[in-house]
Amino acid sequence: MEDDEGCKVPDGEKGDVESLRQRNVQSETQHDSLGKSSSTDTGEVVQMQRNVGLVSGISIIVGTVIGSGIFISPKGVLRDTGSVGLSLVVWAASGLIALMGALCYSELGTLIRLSGGEYAYIRAAIGNIPAFLFSWTSIIVIRTSSLAIITLTFAQYAGSLFAMCGQPEIPTKIVAAIAIVTVGIINSWSTNLAARVQIIFTAGKLIALTIIIVGGIVKMAQGNTSVLAEGFEGSTTSPSTIALAFYGALWAYDGWNNLNYVTEEVKSPSKNLPRANIIGVLLVTVVYVLTNISYLSVMTRQELLDANAVAVTWGDRILGTAAVIMPLSVMVSTFGGANGTAFTGGRVVYAAARDNNLPEILSYIQVKQLTPMPSMLFTIFISLLMIIPGDIGSLIDFFSFTAWMFYGMTFLSLIVLRFRMKEAPRPYKVPIPIPIIMLLVSLYLVIAPIVEDPQIEFLYAFLFVMGGLIFYIPLVHFNLKVPGFDKLTECTQLILEVVPPPEL
Repeated sequence: MEDDEGCKVPDGEKGDVESLRQRNVQSETQHDSLGKSSSTDTGEVVQMQRNVGLVSGISIIVGTVIGSGIFISPKGVLRDTGSVGLSLVVWAASGLIALMGALCYSELGTLIRLSGGEYAYIRAAIGNIPAFLFSWTSIIVIRTSSLAIITLTFAQYAGSLFAMCGQPEIPTKIVAAIAIVTVGIINSWSTNLAARVQIIFTAGKLIALTIIIVGGIVKMAQGNTSVLAEGFEGSTTSPSTIALAFYGALWAYDGWNNLNYVTEEVKSPSKNLPRANIIGVLLVTVVYVLTNISYLSVMTRQELLDANAVAVTWGDRILGTAAVIMPLSVMVSTFGGANGTAFTGGRVVYAAARDNNLPEILSYIQVKQLTPMPSMLFTIFISLLMIIPGDIGSLIDFFSFTAWMFYGMTFLSLIVLRFRMKEAPRPYKVPIPIPIIMLLVSLYLVIAPIVEDPQIEFLYAFLFVMGGLIFYIPLVHFNLKVPGFDKLTECTQLILEVVPPPEL
């Protein structure tokens, strides 16, 4: 088990709850006292700072949850549910599921105040091997390919904007690569700058969605409520089809857990982590439901189902010559999502490397900027490789079930830690039925797509996850040294001016 700020609790102290309490208090009040191996020549400790407050924490959640999906294609939920009323229920219920997940993560994040999200919690409760498999899958596929897809969407809408201005078409992948490198520079340069960028772009996308919501209210005030008046007419009665609708909506809510990846950089995490998680998810839920209502006040069901980019169609109908606002809104939304994904994704690399599950150099911190520069550069490099294939969207589809598999492990970790650490201080404690419900939801979401439409790609994805053991056994378990790697680490230190993090 581990306590605040990456401090490991020795095996002999697992039952020492008072020790855990004292260490958590010390971390809150004396953050700069940790570590010695990361000290500079002047004696200053080099470690990442707590630059994420309540507002920037909310912006991380909202900014990474709200990407291109709500602007482009909410039609999948409407198609699977078969009715307007049931589709809105699914959007609201998916928000409730995301909220229950955020409540569970709030307890975990205030109990084990380590960055890395699921990695830290699974490692504390279940063990190092499943935690390694999570980091392996997240770093190599899920996080990096998600960043690639977000920036490719950004590039596509940037291209459409240039087309509107009469300029020649620009290569999509080059624009995506420039976007990835840009967010990499921002996050490598300053954590505070990355947080500010996230706030600005989150505000931008909320303004765009507010325009859509207000436009819908105006249309409803003018009497355009015929589509909404259909209610539950035509609703499907198939549980499996409704499950698919939930799966699509929950994908749009993905990112509700992102603040837990940077727990060590959150100011007063015992207060701000639960508050940001709850406010962020509630805000997204309200915005999603109202945005869908606005779409349906402007378009018929069939028009929405036929639209490739719902928000653009909405803009053409309502904004006229000002419809260029919609592509700009998607660009703002996707760039903010890319910044948040890079910001949090790099911390998984950092946390895993700090525990010697990845090369040690990836846990080092830049001495001047106080950012995890090596882990960020590694994340950016893999993401750039991901934009090379023609279509990686299908890859994400088959790996999305593995994400819920690890979510399930995390909810199980919360239940396990309730028994293993009964007396541990918990600034926030979620009612125990909630993690049990979320564990069952996770199991269902893992099994449902395989049962509904079994495909060999699901097996390939699972084999890839387990394939991480090929690296774990020799390099982590047996600590096999790769010839020349120490020299590479030394050169990287000199070039990037990075040092090890504070000792755990």
